[in-house]
Amino acid sequence: MPWMKLWILYNMKMRECIMGLKPLSIRKMEDRTKDVYEAVVVMSKRAKQVLNNRIMEKMMDAAIEDVEMGVYDQVVDENPEDYVESEKVTTVAVNEFMDGKLEWGESEVES
Repeated sequence: MPWMKLWILYNMKMRECIMGLKPLSIRKMEDRTKDVYEAVVVMSKRAKQVLNNRIMEKMMDAAIEDVEMGVYDQVVDENPEDYVESEKVTTVAVNEFMDGKLEWGESEVES
């Protein structure tokens, strides 16, 4: 059954391409913070920041192009060939957390 080996190899390669995030070690996460839930909150907030930055950059680029063209009410079709794939925001946030590049503090809660 050589086709079976080929099929398994193909699935393994596809899984590597699809999955951008590697499994995380809880022990390494505990080195950064003692509370796993705190780690999840920190990473999710960082992912939101990265996403917001990307949206703002895209909006600013679009605004500059609109000013250059002088037309504001026309929708410009984007060419699929111009698409640049960037790393997922969750992957960026997790990698930054695990590499120790993030700093955070607890906010004071009013009672």
